Amino acid sequence: MSDLGRTYLDPTGERSPAARVRAPRGVLAPEAVVGLVDISKPRGDVFLDRLAGHLEARGLRVVRFAKPTFTKPAPLDLRQRIATDCQVVIQALAD
Repeated sequence: MSDLGRTYLDPTGERSPAARVRAPRGVLAPEAVVGLVDISKPRGDVFLDRLAGHLEARGLRVVRFAKPTFTKPAPLDLRQRIATDCQVVIQALAD
């Protein structure tokens, strides 16, 4: 797949990958809050640090969250806080 000179790799095991069109992107309001969730796997925080820098450079407000462990779902109170405080959420996987 190619988009604006970029190549995107599909990690699924398809023998002949289907061409896909990117979904239309919404526009974030200036006051929107982007939540970054670290699932507590090694080096996920490194990825999120870089991502936070890029988002903040674009003027977006970033709030960080971390799961206590990657082996279990996030606790209910953490999920509720994320859903209440953020308009957009990005969760990092670093495998």
